[in-house]
Amino acid sequence: MRRILDGLYDGAGWLAALSILGICAVVTAQVGFNIISRLGGTDVNLTIPSYADFAGFALAASTFLAAASTLRHGVHIRVTLLVRKFPPRLLWVAEIAVLAIAAAMVGIATYWTGNLVLESWHYGDRSTGIVSVPLWIVQIPMVAGLGLLCVALIDTAIGAIKTGRPVLFDAGEA
Repeated sequence: MRRILDGLYDGAGWLAALSILGICAVVTAQVGFNIISRLGGTDVNLTIPSYADFAGFALAASTFLAAASTLRHGVHIRVTLLVRKFPPRLLWVAEIAVLAIAAAMVGIATYWTGNLVLESWHYGDRSTGIVSVPLWIVQIPMVAGLGLLCVALIDTAIGAIKTGRPVLFDAGEA
């Protein structure tokens, strides 16, 4: 089970990285087209239709898909000023409490975001750009990322309970 979960976390992280790469490719291509259009005069007008929409969709996908992987690899931004002073036992209890609260909050967000996707599909909601895209398609990575983050939070809490010590770490300190 450990290998399956880690594979899911890493796979979502790779999809997030590919989304960022897609943003770079689309924006770079559009900048190139802008340069060509400017140099070509009024007769040349190149553009990628709805490129800003596609970049935004990819940004949302990368943000949500990367969440579980970054949690498990210790690269979430964490403010440790207060907990750094905790004794190990209190730190362990605080970590379990925070993981449980976060899992509940992310679970609720996953549920309601899933409802949003179903509503978008039911009503046929589409993006407003030049290229009209069904919104439910671009909302799926949000739900998948939130759902996977919820699983990762529960997985991490179970790991902390099983080991009897804090399991979250900061990759910068490792």
